[in-house]
Amino acid sequence: MLFISFILFTGFVAFYATYKLRKDKLNTKDGYFLGGRSLIGIVIAGSLLLTNISTEHLVGMNGSSYRNGAIIIAWEVTSALALVVGALYLAPRYLKMGLTTIPEFLEKRFDGLTRTMVALLLIISFVATLLPIVLYTGALNIEAIFEISDLLNVSRDDGIGITILIVGSIGAVYAIFGGLKMVAYTDTINGFGLLVAGLLVPVIALLSIGDGNLFQGLGEVFNNSPEKFNVISNEPGIGDGARSSILPFEVLFTGLMVNQIYFWTMHQSIIQRVLGAVSLKEAQKGLLYTGLLKILVPLIIVLPGLIGFYYFGESLYDNPDSVYPELVKKVMPLWLTGFFVAVMMGAILSTFNSALNSAATVFSLGIYKRYLHKDASDGKLVTIGKWTSLLLAIFAIGIAPFVANAPDGLYQLLQQLNGIFFIPIASVISAGFLFPKISAFGAKAGLVFGLFFYVIMYYFIKVDLHFVHIWGIEFVLNLLVMYLASMVKPNTEKFAIKNAEVINLNPWAYAKPFSIFLVLFTVVLYVWLGNV
Repeated sequence: MLFISFILFTGFVAFYATYKLRKDKLNTKDGYFLGGRSLIGIVIAGSLLLTNISTEHLVGMNGSSYRNGAIIIAWEVTSALALVVGALYLAPRYLKMGLTTIPEFLEKRFDGLTRTMVALLLIISFVATLLPIVLYTGALNIEAIFEISDLLNVSRDDGIGITILIVGSIGAVYAIFGGLKMVAYTDTINGFGLLVAGLLVPVIALLSIGDGNLFQGLGEVFNNSPEKFNVISNEPGIGDGARSSILPFEVLFTGLMVNQIYFWTMHQSIIQRVLGAVSLKEAQKGLLYTGLLKILVPLIIVLPGLIGFYYFGESLYDNPDSVYPELVKKVMPLWLTGFFVAVMMGAILSTFNSALNSAATVFSLGIYKRYLHKDASDGKLVTIGKWTSLLLAIFAIGIAPFVANAPDGLYQLLQQLNGIFFIPIASVISAGFLFPKISAFGAKAGLVFGLFFYVIMYYFIKVDLHFVHIWGIEFVLNLLVMYLASMVKPNTEKFAIKNAEVINLNPWAYAKPFSIFLVLFTVVLYVWLGNV
């Protein structure tokens, strides 16, 4: 029954996406890399959600909430604020320029070398951090639920390795042959499947704990460890213990929002769905719908960890990343487990596919066409994109097993590594929009300074600061370095956004009211949870 439900749901997703793409032209640049600029709001939201929520969240964040309580919720709740910035400010500008990639904006604003530097950093960040961690956490979850190693009569490490190879190969096939639109359609179905399956885990657990009463079950879990539900962390962000803190409350006002704005409005694997929108109206809908979903997502990626503490106590404290798989096995009926693993597989594939597609887009259009073959046809660029996806998939599969045994959990490891790449790129893109006097020389100076600053401060000097505080300091210093460098070599031309007239730029009539609702909802929710 487990395998039947797994195969049925996985097969349905593949069939549906293939059917929807039967008439699409995937041999053109826009058709392959941007889904033919035809994505609507609900598809964008479903794809954004699943591109973001993968097993590093289900496994890593639930493991963190089991161990450290609900303080980890800040990563999710504050996302809605960043998505409002994207919908109201950045999306209209991206779409007006007719961008295919974010580095393309940097060439328009600064110069080709700035674009190339950021393109290379993006590709390295995909291969070195996101792709391996997504594959490893996915394999960890599937191994724990399906017990692949027992089925194949191999060691646990070999079982995880085999799962990484299979999942990575399937993901590569999706990304290589279907392009962005295949990824977006499979994401949409799997995204809403993930919401259903993800909610079933805490709902079934709480019904069991409360003898059929959901709220009684929640009360039992709360009374077992009320301190775990407080989202306001008293951990030190500065001084002794700051480096090992999970998420001190004050970091919400320094580097956290910089990271959120970068990830949700500037990161290629996320914003590529927005760039593929059929109109500005649908792009704004997609971003703001995602904001609402992100506020609800902690029910899936934080609450199960708190329930896990009720069931397992501190018995899994040294191995928090096993909490979620163990909880699923404990509460999920056998006939639903196959569907759940199919959705899990979809979540892994989504993030993996999205990163591959984005890296292929950045390389093909930003590096290959610019330096290796300036007159390359659309068909040639698509072919290069497919080969890029294949090679990156092979690298990621090879690196994935080495991310095991992260001391603070896999999600924390991902965030720490992201700081190397995210903040320098965020500062350059922000300066490009907000500060007209920043020159191409200043942008490159800020980019290089930012890369070295974070690595030196966090990994070599090892200052007694939480890594998110270092992000905030780095962002401000990057802007200062860019400003000073721009005084040495100032701009020679004034930049102005030109309308590429690619899509309809009429905004969504409810974009501002919906944005106000999201901001208020976020603040009220955080204040309420902070007083639990």
